[in-house]
Amino acid sequence: MTINCYFSIFLLIFGVVGNLLNLLVLSQRSLRSNACAWLFLISSVFNLISLLTGLPTRVLSSWTIVVTDEVEWLCRLRVFLVLTSRTTAAWLIVFATFDRWLLSCRHTHYRRLSKLRNAQRAMICILFLSCFIYSPIFYCYQANLRNTPLKCYSQTTMCRIISDQIYLCFTVLVPTIFMIFFSLLTLSNVRRMHHRLQMPFLSELTQTMIRKRRRFRLLDRHLLVMLLVQIGFFILFTFPQGIEMIYLTITRNDFKSTFQLTIENAIFTFTLSLTYLASGMPFYVYTISGGRAFQQALLKFITRFIVN
Repeated sequence: MTINCYFSIFLLIFGVVGNLLNLLVLSQRSLRSNACAWLFLISSVFNLISLLTGLPTRVLSSWTIVVTDEVEWLCRLRVFLVLTSRTTAAWLIVFATFDRWLLSCRHTHYRRLSKLRNAQRAMICILFLSCFIYSPIFYCYQANLRNTPLKCYSQTTMCRIISDQIYLCFTVLVPTIFMIFFSLLTLSNVRRMHHRLQMPFLSELTQTMIRKRRRFRLLDRHLLVMLLVQIGFFILFTFPQGIEMIYLTITRNDFKSTFQLTIENAIFTFTLSLTYLASGMPFYVYTISGGRAFQQALLKFITRFIVN
């Protein structure tokens, strides 16, 4: 319990500070007009909502009775906000991956689809879809439960199966599959672009145009690297909870000793903490892997803050 409390405090500070810095850096004019960077920016907003609605109650539960564990409508609202914001943030990264693929395509028609307006439309659609898919929370979840991983949890076995499978599929598995799929397509297109540039029989004009496009897309290449690294961490920090949910669903009717239940609850708590880590780490990933584009924007913000 003590480890869980202090780890939650670390995640809260780590994640809130990182996402706030993301908002300040990515909202600069040099980045926010780019569709992919805008998707990163809005993803940070939803990550921040997920952290602020999910972690404070975990910290407080170690010392006192938390109202969201006792009051039913607050229990449901908290879970709804955590899951819809986390899901929306994950799908915005999917759209960012799709945007990178569009920009890497050879055909101009596909590249023209990479627009800020289309990214904004995609965000609105996935937000409404997430709210709709997780609306059963207001029926299934109940406060002050016993013999469950959390006090605020699904009240019936059928509700637990449905809610767990929705989360597993819509928030973890399907976004991950799309992220990997479009990342591979993007890398394949980038490889073909390099191959075409090295072809000796291309006209000098064609090679010049390709070189200009490569120089013009320096920011896009940095954003692609940031995206690929974030996808790797997303898989690393979200899949353990997905595996844990599959295990709990398969063994839901098995007899379990008190010791086994204690171990399972500890593992559940740990894998749940990893999902918050996934929500809190994008800024640090962008700083390390974002190349000069993100780092210069960060230094520009710090310089402006110091001067003012």
